[in-house]
Amino acid sequence: MDLFGQADDDTAPLAYRMRPRRLEDYVGQPALVGPGKPLRRMAETGTVRSMILWGPPGVGKTTLADILATESGSRLERLSAVMAGVKDIREAASRAEVARGQGQPTLMFLDEIHRLNKSQQDALLPHVESGLLTLIGATTENPSFEVNSALLSRARVHVLKPLDEAELITVMRQALGDNERGLGSRHITVDDEILGILARAAAGDARRALGLLETACDFTVADGDHERLPREALEAVMGHQASAFDKQGDYYYDLLSAIHKSIRSSRQDAALLYIARFIQGGGDPLDVVRRLAAIASEDVGNADPRALPLVISAWDAYLRLGDYEGQRAIAHAAIHLAVAPKSNAIDQAWHRAKAFVAAQPSLEVPGYLRNAPTKLMESLGHGQGYRYAHGEPEGYPAGSAHDCWPDGLPRQPFYQPSDHGQEKRYAQLMAWRAALDAQADESGA
Repeated sequence: MDLFGQADDDTAPLAYRMRPRRLEDYVGQPALVGPGKPLRRMAETGTVRSMILWGPPGVGKTTLADILATESGSRLERLSAVMAGVKDIREAASRAEVARGQGQPTLMFLDEIHRLNKSQQDALLPHVESGLLTLIGATTENPSFEVNSALLSRARVHVLKPLDEAELITVMRQALGDNERGLGSRHITVDDEILGILARAAAGDARRALGLLETACDFTVADGDHERLPREALEAVMGHQASAFDKQGDYYYDLLSAIHKSIRSSRQDAALLYIARFIQGGGDPLDVVRRLAAIASEDVGNADPRALPLVISAWDAYLRLGDYEGQRAIAHAAIHLAVAPKSNAIDQAWHRAKAFVAAQPSLEVPGYLRNAPTKLMESLGHGQGYRYAHGEPEGYPAGSAHDCWPDGLPRQPFYQPSDHGQEKRYAQLMAWRAALDAQADESGA
């Protein structure tokens, strides 16, 4: 059993047994380990610099630390930010001092570095700064937000990507052909189609792909001198493969962003794709509805005034119908928003209004717009000169003297409708009323 609780090789899961031990056997991350790339150069020169490896689970962060330690001739200290305390860090530093005296550098692999607390950071920083410990941190969270700035300034961030389908199939083929650590001695025949299904279910995670393969191989059937993995075994192995994600992580918000931007770009199919991925990954459908409500005003607005009421109706339908049927109502609203004409005039008008008010902290309501519920307020002129719109020709009190704008402030048009959809009609109405104002001002009305 190793420091992280892994079993010995003979009883370990396939994913653990198949961990690459040399960079030549490592699959994926060509931007980091390809010829002339940063981690390849470190392995070749034997000089490893402090780094943070940021990427989703199962893409090889721990494996890279092992390989870099081996190929640079360094000792590797393994700690988890969740489990290790200040005492563990100090003890690791003491061992590193001894090793340095013997001419051997020390790499410290710190898993879940984003969970490092202040006291752990204070204990670690001096040793990283002095070079006693070369830090290799691993995180699934965005280090810009989650890692202490002092550590971040002393380590280069390398981004690891999910493995693509071809890379995952390569990883599984290696396991099927390896007689020593993998499944090679069983001579199992697996079609590329089946490996493709397993790879897609693994969603970029090599550890998960190997776990699915190992479980699937419990359902092989005899085929002459070999074993064969039938396709029908996959349903029993995989079941419903929910592609889950951390609801507080970047991917959660990336999906919401993708939904929003797809709808803004009038790409209804892409919007449905990301909504389905979000919900099937464990996201709350109501988070999607809330985002759709924001889109209705921010990106559609008065170009289609039906958009916001339709989203609210979808929200209500989801709550009344339950999850299964309610998801269709969400899709209904999303498609409507994507297909609808677009205008951000409301969003822009609101930003302009807020900025204007922030620059005019002393603005006052004109007297004729104020209430006059008492004799005193009436004697102060509150409400005097107010013109009741429904009593005016065309239902509009024309003239700049009755534009409801605060006295003494420069007039600024916040809302500037586009010529898309219904908003084009709004622009026409506003232009017509502006013409009535000009006529009233000319006649002195």
